[in-house]
Amino acid sequence: MEYKQLQKSEEIRDVIRYLQKFKNAVAVIYLDDKTIHSDLFSSHICDIALLHSAGIKVVIIPGARTRIDQILNDSKLDWTYQDNIRITSEEAMPLIKMAAFDVSNTIMTSLAANNITATIGNWVRARAKGVVDGLDYGTAGEIDRLQVEAIKKVLEDGFIPIFPCIGWNSVGHPYNISTLNLAQQVAIELKADKLFFVMQDINGLSKDNQIIPAMNLEEVDAFLEKSKNNIESQSVNILNLAKEACKKGVSRTHIVDGKLDGVLLTEIYSNLGSGTMIYTSNYGKIRSMEQTDIPAVLALMKPFIESGKLLPRSEEVLSKSFQDYVVYEIDGAIHASAALHLYQDCQAEIAAVAVDENYAHMGIGPKIINFLIDKAKKINAKSVFILTTQAGDWFEKLGFKKDEVDSLPAERKAIWNPKRNSKVYRLK
Repeated sequence: MEYKQLQKSEEIRDVIRYLQKFKNAVAVIYLDDKTIHSDLFSSHICDIALLHSAGIKVVIIPGARTRIDQILNDSKLDWTYQDNIRITSEEAMPLIKMAAFDVSNTIMTSLAANNITATIGNWVRARAKGVVDGLDYGTAGEIDRLQVEAIKKVLEDGFIPIFPCIGWNSVGHPYNISTLNLAQQVAIELKADKLFFVMQDINGLSKDNQIIPAMNLEEVDAFLEKSKNNIESQSVNILNLAKEACKKGVSRTHIVDGKLDGVLLTEIYSNLGSGTMIYTSNYGKIRSMEQTDIPAVLALMKPFIESGKLLPRSEEVLSKSFQDYVVYEIDGAIHASAALHLYQDCQAEIAAVAVDENYAHMGIGPKIINFLIDKAKKINAKSVFILTTQAGDWFEKLGFKKDEVDSLPAERKAIWNPKRNSKVYRLK
């Protein structure tokens, strides 16, 4: 019961921490057409209204494919796709424009029902895609530039700007542009703190049947290479758009499932989130422990102490040895800790390893162990050992080999407790 209360408290701390962090942040949200036409649409709009009310500057780019298909079908006008780009005749353009504004108006009306004022604008300058390799792309266009200052003024005035998938050239000729590319470009130009792709057709962003919560740019490349034969082209496209956005200044890009209620709120206001986040290098980090971290580390250790996996440690003990500890921090919250103790005969001990079980699947444990192994090498330790009662298999996976208690340095062997009967594992 006490542990559940601790979890609830930490969740509330997360929310307060992120409310402070993202006040006045810019979030560009792409809603795909299936999400817009789903039963959860109203719930997503309600959540967007809550984000806006919490001080986040929201921009919405709605997908309109389903509505455009419907209107073109009703008018018996044909179209084709090339590289996911719709190719139509000129007579289809007024209908495409009407469909795009229909969807944008649906978003605006739904926001109004939540007491949020939005506006639909023509902030996109476009040019014809033209003829490529002999193929005439007709009404398809590409983004030329955005009226960034006008968009910023709308945001400063407290409105939510909504972008239909239409751009105009300098003489007012309209073109149909990709909403995915538009969302990415708007986020880049506004230097957005967050770019969201809220979609219902993204598959393959998982490992061992669990959603991958976060990947840095190097991990995205490795994932795409490893999964190239098992991942859909749409997922590849989204990952590449996300990666490019981060490279060009967007702090974080999130790919979330539009079929999940509350997905935007949990992705913003919790460390773990509910989708896949693409980031550069400022998400999770290992750093030295500070005196002010002691209460958080003790709270992290508590369930491991109660289960017998860790020996009890007091605030006084940690205060005397906190220089030996490192912590894994995510957006100001500590989710793992461990210590490296050095003994006189150049043996080093990794001790007090604790990883928040909600974050264990993110690979934090191996990261913090490898960090301490590298640290041991830098201080010329001959070997690294650990003492454990229940995690022997886990350490063996990391390369440690079972050893004898007699191999321990005299200082450490003197306090080894035969009643606890901890096993020794060593890495040379």
